[in-house]
Amino acid sequence: MAIEQDFDVAFIAALALREKQIQQNYRPVIAVHKWFARRPGTLFRGLVLSEFGTEALDKAFYKSNSFPGRTVADPFMGGGTPLLEANRVGCDVIGFDINPMAVWVVREEIEHLDVAPYEAAARELVENIEAQVGAYYRTRCLGCGATNVPIKYFLWVKTQDCEKCGKTLDMFPGYLLAEDERHPKNVLVCSSCGELNEAARLDRPGSCRECGSVLAVDGPARRSRCNCPSCGSENVYPNPKAGPPQHRMFAIEYYCPHCKPRHTGRFFKKPDREDLAKHEAAETRWRRLRPRFVPAEKILPGDETDRLHRWGYGRYRDLFNPRQLLGLELSCRLIDATADARVRRALATNLSDLLRYQNMLCRYDVMALKSLDIFSIHGFPVGLVQCESNLLGIPKGNAMSVGSGGWSNIIEKYIKAKRYCDEPFEIAHERSRKIRVPIPGEWIGERRDSDPRNAHRRISLQCQSATTANLRSGSLDAVFTDPPYFGNVQYGELMDFCYVWLRRLMRRHGEDLRWKSTRDAEELTGNITMKRGLEHFAQGLSTVFRRMARALKPGAPLAFTYHHRTLDAYHAVGVAIRDAGLVCSASLPCPAEMGGSIHIHGTASSIVDTVFVCRAHGEIPRRWLFNDAEELAALMGDDLAQLRAGGLKPSPGDVRCIIWGHLTRMTIWRLRKGWRARRSVAAKLKAFGEAMVQVCDVEEALKLLESLPTKVVRRGDLFDAGEDLRKRFRDAVSF
Repeated sequence: MAIEQDFDVAFIAALALREKQIQQNYRPVIAVHKWFARRPGTLFRGLVLSEFGTEALDKAFYKSNSFPGRTVADPFMGGGTPLLEANRVGCDVIGFDINPMAVWVVREEIEHLDVAPYEAAARELVENIEAQVGAYYRTRCLGCGATNVPIKYFLWVKTQDCEKCGKTLDMFPGYLLAEDERHPKNVLVCSSCGELNEAARLDRPGSCRECGSVLAVDGPARRSRCNCPSCGSENVYPNPKAGPPQHRMFAIEYYCPHCKPRHTGRFFKKPDREDLAKHEAAETRWRRLRPRFVPAEKILPGDETDRLHRWGYGRYRDLFNPRQLLGLELSCRLIDATADARVRRALATNLSDLLRYQNMLCRYDVMALKSLDIFSIHGFPVGLVQCESNLLGIPKGNAMSVGSGGWSNIIEKYIKAKRYCDEPFEIAHERSRKIRVPIPGEWIGERRDSDPRNAHRRISLQCQSATTANLRSGSLDAVFTDPPYFGNVQYGELMDFCYVWLRRLMRRHGEDLRWKSTRDAEELTGNITMKRGLEHFAQGLSTVFRRMARALKPGAPLAFTYHHRTLDAYHAVGVAIRDAGLVCSASLPCPAEMGGSIHIHGTASSIVDTVFVCRAHGEIPRRWLFNDAEELAALMGDDLAQLRAGGLKPSPGDVRCIIWGHLTRMTIWRLRKGWRARRSVAAKLKAFGEAMVQVCDVEEALKLLESLPTKVVRRGDLFDAGEDLRKRFRDAVSF
């Protein structure tokens, strides 16, 4: 069997679409730690089973599979999805990544953990933190008067002294705290006295119940300008010379278990004197403490970090308020004192993941009424209103914790993640029902205590660029990977935010965290600050693919996912494949992103990846070798029909990226003979681009595709138990 013959686009598309909506429910292991742009585990499971299995994919998917003795490599492992899926079915795995945080995260995902001692240590840690700082996260309920109810979120607005009159002004972009989507009414902050008011209509919000002032929806801060309410003068923000921004607490969302049974909606209040006094007490305590673990490292210049510099942030500790710094420092001290090395690493990983919610760059979603963590978009967003989560979290019996961003939330997810490693499952769908299907016999890790055979799997994770990987020739059965997105997604700059804490906490315990930063000049991403462009990307990708191709067994696949908004980024992919002496034997579409993702929603970006399958020799269906726009449109019609059968409504961006995938594959086919790999990168990119233009007219193919009747089919009408998939190869061309 092989991917080209047996990969079922409609089947995997349906699963991938569902997985990307709530990925942690389908692949709980990803909750070990945040990583960016994780591809669906179902996609890579489908690729592994299609290549190594013997059954139709839709049958094998929900069965236990084992391929011992096979070795799979991922040269760009990132969050580790291809390695996790290969390891789960018994393969030995080899992973490379230039980013030490990626290596740490994947090791924590794969390495076996005895959950019981971890759970006991985590519970003890939270109890200790509660005893030390718990009072700072409690408030008085406005309903029943209880004085010790937990706070979910503190809301802060940035402030600035007026340049003319010197008075402090609140830089509200708007006064809407909560929409009426998940709360009975809209909640507005009074611009005069700060009281919280409920309003049925935003076009007629009425007057403040406390001071009688007319309520407003729009705030004074807009486009880096804010008028002073006292003197009316215009102030400019941000002002980096003034140092890190100042904040004022203006609202609290809390949770009252006593009132909840008879209360509709959320619990909001304006902070009272006790609330403000508690924060002042935490600040005083922090200033008296001598920190051992809070990082003093400077924020280095960069495409993303320069945004922080523009706001006056100079060091990573500037991104946290005193209460957060106090709680995090005390948490680090407890982790540092943990005797069990494996449990200590797990708790350190938890703290690193917790950081994304425990900082003053988190925002509050006024519709969903929750905290948006610092990485909710792939950058460092600096808003005017910030959200501070309860450090401890709010446990709720056997149910999930209330709110997000606290220790209880992180621990709950981590326990589920590691239990999934021991007992993985898949989710099947029967109409609207979700059915959890256990897969006994499969597991993730180097070993499993309950395995009677005491089987051990080889796992090698290397913190190095795959451009320097030294793999034995003919040692790999497959390479499955998701290369870096050529664009301004600065994983190194972003991950330093966590890494500086983790490094300070764990180096004294002998962990190999010798790098001062996760950034590297050789990262394969575009970067203006580092002057890395398309040629750098193409050269790096080419070097990696050549090394992987030499290590592959004859005819074994190098399969990777890819999409991009610009066509020239595909030129780099084509150059790398040809430099490696490979031919693209398939370009298969599959959903890989969630359309509602904050960094995608409302843009022209595609949520569909092309899976490029490349081999040194093999077969390709003759009908995939198009020669004009009409034949390309026919291929696209089939692809789109399969995606629709899987439940996707392809967008124009999706269609264009799928076309570019086919166009790249066909250009590689035409250039399979006479390719001169020793030319300069610029010359090769130019040659590939010129050859691509000659394949066919893309715009004509798009017009033809629009004129074709839309194929609306059910998945069952496309393929019958995998047999018709193999009909693709009844007329094949060898290469």
